Amino acid sequence: MLEMPEDDLFFQICAWPNLWLAWQRAAKGKRGGMAAARFEFRLADELLQLQEELRNETYRPGPYTHFVIEEPKRRIISAAPFRDRVVHHALCNVIEPLFERHFISDSYANRIGKGTHRAIKRFQMFSRRYAYCLCLDIRKHFESIDHAILKKILAHRIQDERVMALIGHILRSGENIPGGTQASLFPGDDLLDLCRPKGLPIGNLTSQFWSNCYLHPVDQFIKRELGCRAYLRYVDDLALFSNNKKILWQWKQAIAGRLAELRLRFHEGPAQVRPVQVGIPWLGFVIFPTHLRLKARKVAEARRHLVALHARFLAGEISYARFKAAIQGWIAHVAHGDTWGLRESILSRLSW
Repeated sequence: MLEMPEDDLFFQICAWPNLWLAWQRAAKGKRGGMAAARFEFRLADELLQLQEELRNETYRPGPYTHFVIEEPKRRIISAAPFRDRVVHHALCNVIEPLFERHFISDSYANRIGKGTHRAIKRFQMFSRRYAYCLCLDIRKHFESIDHAILKKILAHRIQDERVMALIGHILRSGENIPGGTQASLFPGDDLLDLCRPKGLPIGNLTSQFWSNCYLHPVDQFIKRELGCRAYLRYVDDLALFSNNKKILWQWKQAIAGRLAELRLRFHEGPAQVRPVQVGIPWLGFVIFPTHLRLKARKVAEARRHLVALHARFLAGEISYARFKAAIQGWIAHVAHGDTWGLRESILSRLSW
């Protein structure tokens, strides 16, 4: 077997310890599923086969399974075959550290030690220091990510052509996913640009990581070129704060231009400068400088979900442990806001 230097990225991806770790991470919480169980039944053989295909550069991703979720909004989730999810983890295990150290600290999605609740806490901290806020929500973010631009961003830190080839195979496997956005033209385009490959399957680990890579130039633009000191992002939700309304409106136009370079647009309707005192809707809460409230839509969703889950428990379709875990998970989430009365109201309706 040909030995390769340990600082070789491609070697690290194919290495047995990395593939073993990738399997563990891909299987976490999924070992009761049929696909994960089949893979684990022949674990050594499956990992050796993947290792051989990766080293020989013959690995190709399989077809996706697509399904629809309705809440919080209707979306099509694309699930890769389990063996491909192992490869996604193997790839991200190695390349993620190359980018992570360069991300801004106030990017909160899909990063260790970050998450929704930390983002909400940071948002509220900024709302106590500044008078106005501008929130931007990128339109169809995952579906709109341009493959050529993404590969250029990734290649800036990944010089290994074999790793980039592997990335290319994963990207191509996600082309033409159901529910993708209709192609649109940007300044300087011609009709051929309507055919540019784009889109990332929402269910992929790689998609979540590449989303942060893709928007990293926007984060840098806002922090360094615009000089916004109070800025944070969670996936495709951006929030900027200032005591000057006029400068926030100017920043909005500048960001629109920078996003266009990445072939992205934000929703114009919600992109308004608002006083923080009126409460700003963000990540499921309405955030005030002094308190948090759950959005009305989230209240209705929770009530429907918990009532339906309670009915399934009473009918014997799910166990008490599963029902209790769902209740405790919801309470842990909404407890970050001022929701004592809401919790009491909803839970009191779940009669025994």
